[in-house]
Amino acid sequence: MPETPNPLLPAADSQHLSPASLPQDRQLVLRVMPMPADANGNGDIFGGWIMAQVDLAGAVLPARIAKGRIATVAVNQFIFKQAVSVGDLLSFYARVERIGTTSITVHVEVYAERNPANLQVVKVTEANLTYVAIDMQGQPRPIPKG
Repeated sequence: MPETPNPLLPAADSQHLSPASLPQDRQLVLRVMPMPADANGNGDIFGGWIMAQVDLAGAVLPARIAKGRIATVAVNQFIFKQAVSVGDLLSFYARVERIGTTSITVHVEVYAERNPANLQVVKVTEANLTYVAIDMQGQPRPIPKG
């Protein structure tokens, strides 16, 4: 009896990547499904909503590393590769790009799982963001070593 293909395994087409095919240096930091209230008049999810989710996801690793309060200081790059629809399951993967004296830069990639009956996994967004560690007065503070 032939084996049924596993829809979560990487497809040959580079547009249909599976989260399982991501490099080991990225961590799943957020998973969320957009709702109808997050969509514009065309039925696509608002770019601003996606940006807010990327900011939340991007802050996970810097908050752990900084061991305290952080703030977004820059969105260095933001690329929308494909539209996101209501019902897409979005997975946010993050990788630390750089740790400075007071700041941490991360790269976030967003994948959408869509059409569960014939599952497709597509990269929809990627971004680079920089966060700064701050003290209780909102002033930059050094990132703890180790």
